[in-house]
Amino acid sequence: MVYKTKLVKVNPKRPEKEIIRKAVRLLKKGELVAFPTETVYGLGANAFDIKAVRKIFKVKGRPSDNPLIVHIADVSDLGGVAREIPAVAKKLAKKFWPGPLTIVLKKQKKISNAVTASGDTVGVRIPQNEIARALIRLARVPLAAPSANASTRPSPTEAAHVLEDLSGKIPLILDGGKTRVGVESTVIDCTVTPPAILRDGGTSREQIKLVLGKVAPKTGGTVRKVRSPGQKYKHYAPRALLVLVRGTGRALVKKTILTVSGYKGKKENIIILCSVEHLAFYRRLGFFVFSFGSSSRPATVARNIFRLLRECDKKGAHTIVVEGISQKGIGMAVMDRLSRAATKII
Repeated sequence: MVYKTKLVKVNPKRPEKEIIRKAVRLLKKGELVAFPTETVYGLGANAFDIKAVRKIFKVKGRPSDNPLIVHIADVSDLGGVAREIPAVAKKLAKKFWPGPLTIVLKKQKKISNAVTASGDTVGVRIPQNEIARALIRLARVPLAAPSANASTRPSPTEAAHVLEDLSGKIPLILDGGKTRVGVESTVIDCTVTPPAILRDGGTSREQIKLVLGKVAPKTGGTVRKVRSPGQKYKHYAPRALLVLVRGTGRALVKKTILTVSGYKGKKENIIILCSVEHLAFYRRLGFFVFSFGSSSRPATVARNIFRLLRECDKKGAHTIVVEGISQKGIGMAVMDRLSRAATKII
């Protein structure tokens, strides 16, 4: 089915009830609605409607073994989607909800296998966004919602990004402006002891350790039992080739210059993404350069990185050469996304 996709602006502080009601009516009919969260835009379906959930996978081109996160409006809703909730999960929810933390728990039977990729666990979170919570409250059902983009593409941090990828495929996009965090939620598995971080995101490891004291180290290698999105497949990639250059300070600048110099004189359109501190160095080379912000402010980089990858595609980039940043704080999530999107890491 081809839709005439509507993009409707919504007041992010005081969502207009009539607009939210229209979105709820669509959800109750089994349709999908894109909506803002504090992390990225989500593509929502009634989590109890298996046909609607399956639409998410079809619309995105998403593999069926990649589970979805279930969004609720209040802590009181948690028992409706999860069971056997340990004390450690309650502690995390009290500290970080609403916010960019997804907690993996044992699922309730009414959460279908389509949501959980046939697993016995479900990832749950409360978004820190008034539009998202108003939508869930009025719908009176939890929403299963991955990022509202075509599978493997950079996640959408603006409503226009959703329209780029999903125009004609969904009926409605609620436009709440730019997202605040810019990368997806952190996912932590509370069915194991100690809890294990499955995906780095908007809540840093350092913040979680301050609450729990200990988390299991992230394991490498092939993931057999997928309990979280972002574990198994290539994600977040622009159409252009992406070269990620790791390092710090002058050594990083030298490696980046050496990398882009290899393209000098070629016809391919090369774009550099770098810190504002290094902007002048690369402009001298004659390449087009975007700055993602200061490397000392990883939260700013997180807000900008997906948008800039899409901008590079619009500029017709053949190759994007990206400076790496420190993996402290939310920088860990930024580097995770860039590593998964990269064609080559230097």
